[in-house]
Amino acid sequence: MTLTTTPFGTRATATEILDGVDLSGRRMIVTGGSSGLGAETVRALAGAGAQVTVATRNPAAAEPLIEEFPGTRAVPLDLAEPASVRAFCDDWSGPVDGLIANAGVMMLPTRQVTAQGWEMQLATNYLGHFALAVGLRSALQEAEKPRVVVVSSGAQLRVGFDFDDPQFERRPYDPFVAYAQSKTADVLLAVGISRRWAEDGITANACAPGWIHTNLARHLDKATMQALGAMDADGNLLTPDHYKTPAQGAATTVLLAASPLLDGVTGRYFEDNQESEVVDGGADVMAGVAKWSVDPAAADRLWDYALPVAR
Repeated sequence: MTLTTTPFGTRATATEILDGVDLSGRRMIVTGGSSGLGAETVRALAGAGAQVTVATRNPAAAEPLIEEFPGTRAVPLDLAEPASVRAFCDDWSGPVDGLIANAGVMMLPTRQVTAQGWEMQLATNYLGHFALAVGLRSALQEAEKPRVVVVSSGAQLRVGFDFDDPQFERRPYDPFVAYAQSKTADVLLAVGISRRWAEDGITANACAPGWIHTNLARHLDKATMQALGAMDADGNLLTPDHYKTPAQGAATTVLLAASPLLDGVTGRYFEDNQESEVVDGGADVMAGVAKWSVDPAAADRLWDYALPVAR
């Protein structure tokens, strides 16, 4: 399979990705779009003319974006609460041209579970977005060239999905393993959609934004931040060369969501604005997408596992 390439470099910004692209009349949903990478995604899409809905637990936090782009609106959505996801889908009317599954939580220090018994990172990062996509399928079908974008992470290179104990009910809870598993599940979500909904004209791809200083890292301790080279001994944030700005981090998401260069591309994984090579995952692998993250059999199994909960 030939990898999809684009002319955009690692440091391209989300706005640069859409230079000259007119999204007037397009309706986009960005989960977690009130801050960080989500806000930069909203700015780029709305700046190109799209009508953007910010789906967030705290709609008031999106007020600056709404003031900047009057066509933007904010709607409450808690991905860890199935009732909230159902309410969002039931209230939606009309087509969805782009569903950007951006919201997430990372490395919760202790195991937390939802009322349904799902580990919180898996529930928020994967299951909530799975239920949202399933609930909005008919709205996606109404659009001309609908796209689903799932924001994953390079953490998917570390672990596959543990079907024997996905909720850490028997194995010891590990914050990073739980996060990495949820991000593997995110890539498998894009693969699953591409396998099931291709006849509807719906494409789905996943991406890794790279390293960026955002609120997502709020649960990382000082030792971890220092190991990443992102904090000094006094607790001050540092910006290593491999870190991106939020606008650069959102670029690959926007590329998948709206660039004409990605028309018809589906079931793939991108980083740094290019499609990634499929590799063997492991502790020392720094780039690419792990075989377990794009395994069709795993995608089908995970879909079947999640579907009863999503309903």
